[in-house]
Amino acid sequence: MRVTLGGCLVASLILWHNAKTSYPLLIGRLMFVGMIELLVFGLFERWPARLPRWLARWALQVVGVAVAVPLAVFLAYVVTSLGDPPFWHDKERMAGYANMASFSLILAPWIAVSARVQQINGAARSQALAFELERCELERKALDARLRLLQAQVEPHFLFNTLANVRELVDSGSPQASTVLGSLIAYLRAAVPRLHEPATTLGQELELVRAYLEVMHMRMPDRMAYALHVDEATLTLHCPPMTLLTLVENAVRHGIDPSEDGGRIEIRVVERDGRCRAQVVDTGVGLRRHGRSGLGTGLSTLRERLQLTFGESVQLRLDALAPHGVSAELEFPARRSPA
Repeated sequence: MRVTLGGCLVASLILWHNAKTSYPLLIGRLMFVGMIELLVFGLFERWPARLPRWLARWALQVVGVAVAVPLAVFLAYVVTSLGDPPFWHDKERMAGYANMASFSLILAPWIAVSARVQQINGAARSQALAFELERCELERKALDARLRLLQAQVEPHFLFNTLANVRELVDSGSPQASTVLGSLIAYLRAAVPRLHEPATTLGQELELVRAYLEVMHMRMPDRMAYALHVDEATLTLHCPPMTLLTLVENAVRHGIDPSEDGGRIEIRVVERDGRCRAQVVDTGVGLRRHGRSGLGTGLSTLRERLQLTFGESVQLRLDALAPHGVSAELEFPARRSPA
């Protein structure tokens, strides 16, 4: 439609120089011709449904437009001359008809070719966009599947480690075994359903962390202490399940538990400049004494899960503290969890 209207405007400016009629009548006739040509172009775009192999549809459209030009100009003159003598009885009007028909016969096929090229380009862009959307959807599904696989790997890792701690308490004959087991059962009832959720908040994570630390504190009351320092604004931030819990469990299992004197765990969570910073510090045996030279399986899996959720802007670091202990620091974009 844009190409047709533009062609009519150009033709009117060219023909107006020698026209013997008013400009509104001239542009009206050209618009009439343009609309008929557009109808012919659209007709041959869909009809006939099947063409011989040797005949391209674009060629049929161009030829159809060219053949329809004289008839379209004839109809334009007849329609705009109602009540007047036939235009073919007037030499000047007949000359105007010939000029318009000749010029339209030259211009219309080129307009048809231009419109066809735009159609092809538009179809190609639409197809490319459809392919891109499909590719993005497949990538999203692949990332979601990868995230669920990593999460499934975390669940038994955490549960088996916790149950092993309880078994040690039972084997040692501690009178607190029954109390710890009851606390663990209550904790698991609240924690296990959340393990399968695709997302949670830091507030929910901190509830699980407190319950976990309480269980561990009951197992070794004289060897472990803990404290939490959390900004209220961070409680609604979005994070994958088991984010803080993995850091805390790592500090207990590899820092506090192997130490004869035990230690203290401090958890700090703050939000600054659009990023959330979570730090878990323990005063346990440290990195070297327990061979903690790298992130390990649990923390490596946590970093990959966070990268799948937030991208490459996630940072996870382990630093040794003096005289002993480890600081695990995690940074990721601060995103509010949807209500």
